[in-house]
Amino acid sequence: MSKTIIKIENLSKQYRLGTIGTGTIAHDLNRWWQTKILQKQDPYLKVGETNDRSSKGLSEYVWALQNINMEVKEGDVVGIIGKNGAGKSTLLKILSRVTAPTTGSVKINGRLASLLEVGTGFHPELTGRENIFLNGAILGMNKAEIRRKLDEIIDFSGCERYIDTPTKRYSSGMNVRLGFAVAAFLEPEILIVDEVLAVGDAEFQKKAIGKMQDVSANDGRTVLFVSHNMASIEQLCTKGVVLENGSISFRGNQLESIEYYLGNTAEIVNEWNPHKRTDRHGNGAVQFKNIQIFNKKQEKVNKLISDEPYEFLFDFEVIDKTRLDLNKMLFSINLANIKGEKVFNYCSSLNDQTYSLSELNNSKTINCKINKLQILPGEYIINFSITQGFSYMDGFTEGFRIDVLQNPERRLLVRPEDGHIRISGNWELQ
Repeated sequence: MSKTIIKIENLSKQYRLGTIGTGTIAHDLNRWWQTKILQKQDPYLKVGETNDRSSKGLSEYVWALQNINMEVKEGDVVGIIGKNGAGKSTLLKILSRVTAPTTGSVKINGRLASLLEVGTGFHPELTGRENIFLNGAILGMNKAEIRRKLDEIIDFSGCERYIDTPTKRYSSGMNVRLGFAVAAFLEPEILIVDEVLAVGDAEFQKKAIGKMQDVSANDGRTVLFVSHNMASIEQLCTKGVVLENGSISFRGNQLESIEYYLGNTAEIVNEWNPHKRTDRHGNGAVQFKNIQIFNKKQEKVNKLISDEPYEFLFDFEVIDKTRLDLNKMLFSINLANIKGEKVFNYCSSLNDQTYSLSELNNSKTINCKINKLQILPGEYIINFSITQGFSYMDGFTEGFRIDVLQNPERRLLVRPEDGHIRISGNWELQ
């Protein structure tokens, strides 16, 4: 039976919003007396509320994590899932000893390496080679051990040409490549990786996931992995933990955890009224006011049928002309599968259709006609955005959940491995 390598008991972390300190000398003295002299819990930590980023709280204290209890066995690959602000990064920082818990305890049995942010642990004035030795020393490796792994680290990172250049001249992607290579090859018993891998290119992400699978399956090392990419979680992890507002809401294998997380976010995803969405992003200079979908009979629908034509109708409004420049504006429809993998992006620029401020001022509605939705049946996330140059005007973080149904005129056996796009063509014997 595998031994427990990480044990977390009653772990909580509280932060104070705004200014630091109790606010009065009397409270500061009381805190000092209670904690330092009487060795009691800080009385001012009892005032707090759940960490819900979408709502304004009444207290100036917030629990980033609250009453976390979990055990991680040797060789486990655990995916930590949750919305932004759920407490994922805070948990990893406590495990990495970047910050201390407010209450509770963490017991770690083994050497731990973590990759939490771009360039974590790198000194910008040192070269890549020097930073490898510095990180190795921090992990408890001696010089001979680091030298033995040096060539593998440099080769895996793909930064050989720049290895004797100060890392302050590296791009964010190069920093991530080298940082991950150091963390993975210097043989820690526990590897902690935050969302930072998303900065790397597709080739490196594939290599990194392959390496994490290798160190867990072949070397029996433990991996804790945070990602918003459900496909990566499914591919890499064997177990999952779902965090919600600083607490564990579900734990199980990776497939069960992904299913729970995606099902639990359905309420916000299914809210189609843009005014009620709390996950909008962009500078707000132009905003969606209403989004509707019509079928070929001009009936308003909220479910789609494969191989049918559809019309998307967007009501929008120019809110602030001063935040718009001379660049033309683009409208986009993006479709992803339930794991977050993009299926297609249909942007108005693909039809050479862009819009100036004067054109938008003269109209309040734009429609997009899709002649044939050649998508296999299934559950999808659809999203919409307005952009200008490289800037977002309006868009949504979570997207909108939508079902694509089987066309009754077709009899298709659809399997998950068949993908998502249905090709229009014909087979015939010659």
